[in-house]
Amino acid sequence: MPIDRREFVKTGAGAAIGASLWPGKLIAEDAGETFADKKVKVGILGVGLRGTWHLRLCLQRDDVEVKAVNDIVPEKVERAQLLVDEAGQKKPKGYSAGPEDFLNLVEKENLDAVIIASPWLWHTPMAVAAMKSGIAVGVEVPAGVTVRDCWDLVDTSEETGMPCMLLENVCYRRDVMAVLNMVRKGMFGELIHGRCGYQHDLRAVKLQPGAEFGPKGQNEAVWRTEHSVKRDGDLYPTHGIGPIATMMNINSGNRFLTLTSMSTKSRGLHNYIADVGGADHPNAKVKFALGDVVTTMIKCAGGETIIVSHDTNLPRPYSLNFRVQGTKGLWTVDGRTIYIEGLSPEPHRWEPFATYQEQYDHPLWKRYADRATGSGHGGMDFFVDHAFIESVKRGVEPPIDVYDAAAWSVISPLSERSVAEGSEPMSFPDFTRGKWVTRRKIFGLSDEF
Repeated sequence: MPIDRREFVKTGAGAAIGASLWPGKLIAEDAGETFADKKVKVGILGVGLRGTWHLRLCLQRDDVEVKAVNDIVPEKVERAQLLVDEAGQKKPKGYSAGPEDFLNLVEKENLDAVIIASPWLWHTPMAVAAMKSGIAVGVEVPAGVTVRDCWDLVDTSEETGMPCMLLENVCYRRDVMAVLNMVRKGMFGELIHGRCGYQHDLRAVKLQPGAEFGPKGQNEAVWRTEHSVKRDGDLYPTHGIGPIATMMNINSGNRFLTLTSMSTKSRGLHNYIADVGGADHPNAKVKFALGDVVTTMIKCAGGETIIVSHDTNLPRPYSLNFRVQGTKGLWTVDGRTIYIEGLSPEPHRWEPFATYQEQYDHPLWKRYADRATGSGHGGMDFFVDHAFIESVKRGVEPPIDVYDAAAWSVISPLSERSVAEGSEPMSFPDFTRGKWVTRRKIFGLSDEF
């Protein structure tokens, strides 16, 4: 008989499974299913813009059954149910009876996995509840907004044996994966320094016309902007730090040790309100805590340093500000340039990255480029959802695991503390409890997921 997932977790047996085997694998094997045959039963928690995008990608796969959807806005749930029905699947159960109705979903539905795309403050509570119900978790970024959140994710995953994957799609960006491939082939020599960040003019997103800040807000313009009103630190670090962390083997032979952050004055959001809505606009009186540019410096156990920037309130072109620098050369994303000593044709001069990207294109992209076309964010969204679903089907740890989710997300609260304390250094928790010394690299080692 198949093992009951919830009983397996509640009895504590899940904790003994380790990093390569968990209840999903036991169930699949006991039922005589192969990886190719298994259909993953999925629930979507939060079906706004991002959650609906995940839903659409799930519906494009023949190995996923969407069984339940949740959102505090009933109309969004109804829209999601219609999309599933139109895709030829059975109408999923909808849960929209208040902000905690997701608890009923994870307890009542027989699911293999949930994808969480709710507002940030709900990511950890939803992920913890799902893991305690024996459900694998794929959670949007950031996974948590406090240090306690990050520990709760790690502790729950370890206690239940259930995986929690951070759905950081930028790790799968095509140029980033080519650079990762080059790093692991030793093209840059020993890595010394990295730069990254979230540099994205979000003024029009945060301040959509008619938005009023407060608890009644339903759309992203309201709940996301609340963080800019109340918090001063790097609010959104994972798009940048994720790729750099994989290249520097964070949690797999290396780890973040300390950070220090500083924040500029806040002008951009207020000025935008005054310019667009007028000086008498009600929101012109709002005091924004978030500095327009937040700069964080990280020191790693291996001796590397990383600079992370958060810049979302001023006019600027989009950039994740990547720079990867080693003893033999470096790559920069702005300008798409590279220099490799002894290989670049002219000493001390940049050359275009395009030839290198083609030559060192990652095996995952070579295999799935056609399927990724049109999936969102230049194809990245296909890869991150594919990795999550495949790891659930196979019953193995996902390539971006709970330790990554915690280490990358905790930059936010640590940076807030550092800014508040005059740029004092903050120590990173060791979420692996020492296992980082011997853990092997996972991300980007396979051409399958």
